[in-house]
Amino acid sequence: MPEHEINPNRWIDKYSDYLFNYTITRVNDREMAQDLVQDTFFAGLKSMKNFKGEASERTWLVSILKRKIIDHYRRINSKKGKAEVRISYNSDAESEGDWLEERVADPFDKTAEDNLENSELGLAIHDCIDKLPEKQATVFKMKTLLGYETEAICNELNITPSNLWVIIHRARTMMAECLKKNWLE
Repeated sequence: MPEHEINPNRWIDKYSDYLFNYTITRVNDREMAQDLVQDTFFAGLKSMKNFKGEASERTWLVSILKRKIIDHYRRINSKKGKAEVRISYNSDAESEGDWLEERVADPFDKTAEDNLENSELGLAIHDCIDKLPEKQATVFKMKTLLGYETEAICNELNITPSNLWVIIHRARTMMAECLKKNWLE
C-alpha cells in the first residue's frame, strides 16, 4: 500500500494513542478527549473521498482533530451555551450543516495572500520564540515545533514531566501574549 493512501481499518491501532495524547493535553478531560478522537475517526470516514494523499494519513487526521478541538472550545465558550456550531456551505440539502472537516480544504491549495500571511505569521512566531527565556524556548521548540515526546524531552534536558508541563505552559502563555501584541493587533 502506498505511504499516502488512506486505510481506516488500521486507524485505531496506528493512531488512537497518538491522537488521544495530543488531545488530552489540550482539553484536560479524559472522556472528552476520547470523544474527540472518536469524532475525528468518524469525520475521517465521512470525508475519505476528500483525502488526496498529499499529506500523510496521520497528518490528515490531526488536522481534522485540531478542528474538533477548536469546535469543542467554541461550543463551551459560546454565549448561546452548548449549542453546536454548524456551517452551511451550499444549498445542497444533503450536505447542509456539514462540519468543516467533512470538506477539508487541500492544505497545498494556497493563494498568494495565504502564503504571505503564513510567512508573516511564521516570522512573528520566530520573533516571539526568540524573546522566550532559553530553557522555555528550547522546550517549546522541542515539544511544539519538532514534536518530541515528553519522555524524550525530559531525558534530554534532565527534567521531570511535571516540570516540562510548567515550562510549556509558561512558554505558551508568553507566546500568546507576544503574538497578540505583535501579530493580532
